[in-house]
This record gives sequence, structure tokens and C-alpha cells, in this order.
Amino acid sequence: MLRTSLICLLLPAACLLAQPPGGGRGRGFGPPREPGMEGPGPGGRMLAAEAGMPGRVVKNAPYSAEIVAESTQTLPDGNRIRQTNTVRVARDSEGRTRREQSLRNLGGLAPDSSLPNVVFINDPVAGVNYALNPSEKTASKSRAGARGRGGPGSDQPRPMMRQPGGPPPGGAQPNVAGPGRGRRGPNENLKIDSLGRQTVEGVPADGTRTTMTIPAAQIGNDQPIQIVTERWYSPDLQAEVLVKRTDPRTGESVTRMTNISRSEPPRTLFDVPADFKVSDSGDRPMMRNPRQ
Repeated sequence: MLRTSLICLLLPAACLLAQPPGGGRGRGFGPPREPGMEGPGPGGRMLAAEAGMPGRVVKNAPYSAEIVAESTQTLPDGNRIRQTNTVRVARDSEGRTRREQSLRNLGGLAPDSSLPNVVFINDPVAGVNYALNPSEKTASKSRAGARGRGGPGSDQPRPMMRQPGGPPPGGAQPNVAGPGRGRRGPNENLKIDSLGRQTVEGVPADGTRTTMTIPAAQIGNDQPIQIVTERWYSPDLQAEVLVKRTDPRTGESVTRMTNISRSEPPRTLFDVPADFKVSDSGDRPMMRNPRQ
């Protein structure tokens, strides 16, 4: 009974965490806040391991894949902490998205490893979102206005905020210098390099490397600290397929999209099964993403 009550309390919260404000642009996959794609961060926070899910609505670019997020943190005594999480994601031609992941990894909300997987469905066509608990055959429904403008790339389901050096909306590439010629903007501690185009996980992807330097003494550090993030963005999928991040303070994380299929996913993946009990949480407040 206690476990069931805990799941009932966590699902609505997880649903809110998993969906972008107002159905608008969100952040693909990635430490945990990046999605597009950030890997698991310290403490097992792996909420954002969801490349290309949800956010702006992307039409006519269906796919299904697994997102594998791995992190390694080396302690001062040489001991290592390794974490791995796998999220299954799918998107259809109408921009509906689905992802399945473990509830215990949602932002550290539920450290209990016995908790089940949950499924999140975002349906911009019907203007609704669902959080499903397959083990209990229950679902929480919320409504949000769809903001897609139609056509390929008009919107992208993406859970991560764009990071410096990441692809801007619509698939255009950032203004970065060519290979070996890092560009520095107003922030002299931020350097962005283009890595060109390569085939990553079977799809063409454009890469950027962002190096952020924390000067000595800025946070009490004796020497400068460099944080390096490498991102590979697929224009075809309109999502990041690989993100690597190295931060001496927290370790290394790698998040990659694997087993990519460009076929149209079954329509039933984006429907709540008929034998599920659905509770309606009503309209979600329309909040504006400050980055828009």
C-alpha cells in the first residue's frame, strides 16, 4: 500500500518535470539538465537522459531509439562511481513523442530501486500529455496547448535547454569557428570549436566542442578549471545523438542515442491502453520559457 501511494504521489510530479512548460520549447539529452542529452550526474539524477524528447514539435522526422547515459566520477582516493541509465524514446511523423524510463531516476525523486518504469507520452495533436504507470495500469493526463507550426523542423520535442555551442532552433548550426580555430565571444572564458560533420550512431551529425574555463580563484580554485562539452547534432533527426561532458569537479558523462530506427513507430505507442485507468489533472499553467 505504501509503495502504491508513493507511486501515485510521484507520477504527477514526474509528469510535470518531464514536460516542457506550456508545450513549448524545452531543453534533448544530457549533467541532468541538458537533453537533449546530458548523462547522469552526481547523485543519480538522470531526468534529462532523453535526447530529442519533448519540447518543440518536430513533424515528418519519425524515429525510435534507446538513449544510454553513462557517468564516471573518480573520488580522491581513486575509487570510481559509475552509473548507467537507458531510456527508450520514439517520435512519429505528427510529432507525438514517447519515452520510457525508470521512475527511480527522475531527478532523484525516488531512490527506491523497486519502483517501476514509467512512460511519458506527449501528444501535440490532441494537446495532451500522459504519465503512465504500466505496473498499476494507471495514467495521469494533463492538457497543454500544442504550439507546432507544421512542416519538418517547425518544432522539436526536446527536453534540454540549448547549451553554448549546441544547435539553435530549426537545425541551423551555431556561429562557430572552423576546426582548430576556436571562436571566443564577449566571454573570454568560453571557446567554441566546430568539429565538422561525421557519421555518429549511423546518422550524419554536426559536432561542436565548447570549452568553458573557470579562472583561478573565481570559486576558490587554486588553478583554472576547464569544462569541456562535445555535442553531435543530427539535422535529419533534429536531435543530439551524442553528448560528452568532462568536468573535473563531477567527472565524465557520455550520453548517446543507440539502435536508431527511422521507420514510423506503431501508432499504439502513443495511445493509453484501453484497460488503463486515467485520472485527469486538468490544464497545466502556460509558462513561458525564458530562453525563447
